Amino acid sequence: MRKLILAISALALAGTAAFADPIADRKALMKANGKAAGQLGAIAKGEQPFDAAAVLAALTTLSEDAAKMDVAALFPAGTDQGDTTASPKIWEDMAGFQAKVDKFKADTAAAVAAPPQDVEAVKATLGALGQNCGGCHETFRIKKS
Repeated sequence: MRKLILAISALALAGTAAFADPIADRKALMKANGKAAGQLGAIAKGEQPFDAAAVLAALTTLSEDAAKMDVAALFPAGTDQGDTTASPKIWEDMAGFQAKVDKFKADTAAAVAAPPQDVEAVKATLGALGQNCGGCHETFRIKKS
C-alpha cells in the first residue's frame, strides 16, 4: 500500500511538472523582480527610510530569482509565441542571452554578499542592477505599446 501511494505521488508530481508553463513561470519571476526593485527604488528615492533588513530582503529576492533563471527551461523553443514580450532575438542569440542572465546572477549574488549600508549605496547598487536589467530588456524584450 505504501509503495502504491508513493508511486501515485510520483506520477502526480511528474504530471504537474509536465504542465508547467514556461511563459507564466518567467513572467512570475520578472514580476517578483520588479517588486523587489521597486522596494529598492522607494528607498533610493527617499520614499521609504533606509532599512538594512528590507534592502537585504529585496536583494535576496533578486538573487534567488536570478538563480531560478534556467534559460533552457524558461525559454524553450516555441515559447516566443503567445502572451509574451520575449523577443525572438533570445532564440536567435541564446548564448548572448545566457551571458546576460549569468551577469545578472553574478551581480545580484555580489549585492547580497556585500549589501548596501546606506541610501547612497542603495542608489549605486540599484543603478548597476538597473543597467543590467535594462541592457537585457533593451535587446531581448519587445517593448510594450
